Amino acid sequence: MGKYEILIAKILSGSSDNNISFPELRNLILIFGFSERIKGSHHIFSKDGVEEILNLQEKNSKAKPYQINK
Repeated sequence: MGKYEILIAKILSGSSDNNISFPELRNLILIFGFSERIKGSHHIFSKDGVEEILNLQEKNSKAKPYQINK
């Protein structure tokens, strides 16, 4: 199982929301074809065909847990 498959499994299990690395999550989102723009501390991801945008912020090199479980 590769690095990103393990990350996806952690996210889907919901048991590791406090331990998701922001850079790894960011790279995973980019691999799925989203484009990124940064406005201050907000990383805003969008993709053609997906109505909702992802607006994520980093805290101590981790993704914020409440943003993972959405």
